[in-house]
Amino acid sequence: MTDSDESQKEPEKIPFMQRVLDNPFLLLFLGVTIPSVLYIIWGIMDIISIPLAD
Repeated sequence: MTDSDESQKEPEKIPFMQRVLDNPFLLLFLGVTIPSVLYIIWGIMDIISIPLAD
């Protein structure tokens, strides 16, 4: 048996981060969703921090 025979039996497992970074639609979704959620949370915190008027 040679090395090429062994590599044909078991396909190489692709690491999770490589699969994530190779998916452009997932990157687009994450690039839009994460900043949106953070800005919404930041805005809510900013509104809550405004003192009440007398």
